Amino acid sequence: MARKNAGGNKTRAVRPGIRDAGGEAAAITLSVLERWLIAPSENEHLEFKEAKRQYDWRKTLEYCVAIANEGGGHLVLGVSDKPPRCVVGSRAVENPDKAKQQIFEKLRMRVEIQELNHPAGRVVVIEIPSRPKGQPLSLDGTYLMRVGESLEPMSPDRLRRIFAEGEPPFVEQPALTASSADEVIELLDVQAYFELMKLPFPGSRRGVFTRLRSEGMVMEAKGGHAITNLGAVLLAKDLRRFETVWRRAPRVIVYQGKGKLETIRDHTVHSGYAAGFESLIGFINSQAPVREVIGAARREEVRAYPRIAIRELVANALIHQDFAETGSSVMIEIYADRIEISNPGLPLIPPERFVDEYKSRNERLADVMRRLGICEEKSSGIDKVIAAAELHQLPAPEFRVGNCHTTAVLFAHKDLSVMDTKERAWTCYLHCCLRYIGNEKMTNQSLRERFRLPDSKAETASRIIAAAVTAKLIRHDDPDGRSKRYTRYVPFWG
Repeated sequence: MARKNAGGNKTRAVRPGIRDAGGEAAAITLSVLERWLIAPSENEHLEFKEAKRQYDWRKTLEYCVAIANEGGGHLVLGVSDKPPRCVVGSRAVENPDKAKQQIFEKLRMRVEIQELNHPAGRVVVIEIPSRPKGQPLSLDGTYLMRVGESLEPMSPDRLRRIFAEGEPPFVEQPALTASSADEVIELLDVQAYFELMKLPFPGSRRGVFTRLRSEGMVMEAKGGHAITNLGAVLLAKDLRRFETVWRRAPRVIVYQGKGKLETIRDHTVHSGYAAGFESLIGFINSQAPVREVIGAARREEVRAYPRIAIRELVANALIHQDFAETGSSVMIEIYADRIEISNPGLPLIPPERFVDEYKSRNERLADVMRRLGICEEKSSGIDKVIAAAELHQLPAPEFRVGNCHTTAVLFAHKDLSVMDTKERAWTCYLHCCLRYIGNEKMTNQSLRERFRLPDSKAETASRIIAAAVTAKLIRHDDPDGRSKRYTRYVPFWG
């Protein structure tokens, strides 16, 4: 949609890779630059650099590669890269035509370079196209991608997904071909599907197959029907009957104490995720330790972890797993003081942004599981986990990224007095995030309420807040405010 600038002229909303009807790069105007300056944060399509006098040529090439690998975007020189952003002017890229030619010779990529004469100084905008489909770009053999504010070698997970572009996603590929109608009914729990969807069971087998085909769980095939990986992983009566997904069965291990030395129970759930989800959650909950709560009239034993937190974290692990990672599955490990829920694959967004952003690796799987009532496809699952931890006075959940796994850790109750500085700051950060996405701001008082501290402990809350600020997890909403006790805080990305 076209917008009008202050002078009444129409300007085009510019997005990465957008070209006009003639194939030329869309012009970047000062009004477009102003909109970029007030954007809440940089993203994979937009990078600002001051570059007042010059900008390292190697870095320019690296950002061209990384941004192209993310779908294209813009590298803007002459703008401060920390908010609030402002134009500082740049003398870099003095000869744009020569720079374009050098980039092409090095990367075989045609970029567009525009110079803007802003009142505060010269701004250089390098428009970087998207990489070709199925072909990641590299610089001297290194495939680059953006991770937060830095550039990193592309993860094996990301490389595999790029090379696999053009191929059907894993869930759409067949798990079993040439099956008869009787075999499909024998292998899949179709009754569970209609019950979870709250739909009446069709009066004919034809109605059953029409519905399964519309979901992409079954396809017509020569000699009968093909069950897709989506149908198998969700509705299998026994995942071991399917060669492509049998290793995807979630595994629950219960340990004695806080380490892995002694195993009490090792249980694998072989039902499909939808068909067996409630029994999986029930089993995990039954194995979790209990703690004693003293009420007004009597003592009561309750489970150490809120069921909703377990449910959301397990659903997330099932949905966001990387099916290209072989030899591993979703694993739930129960210790005396914590539950660790791991899934194969690295996250698509930084762990510190789980609370406010959402990007699904398996969109089709997420969509069906949402409609089956197993999860919510609107990034509220982690919010619920954090809220449940606060309500039950548990430390904030932790998210760890390994070499090929992502792990969410749910901790049992721990007194504030025994939490270390890092744990306190992280709990403060997630509390701040929860307040922010609820259209509120964190204060000393709200943090005291989160930890159930009396008013006399305002200084304790202030020290926790100071640690979170020092760790650059949160910041002052109003840096000029004088009263620490009534200062409001927002997440670093707020």
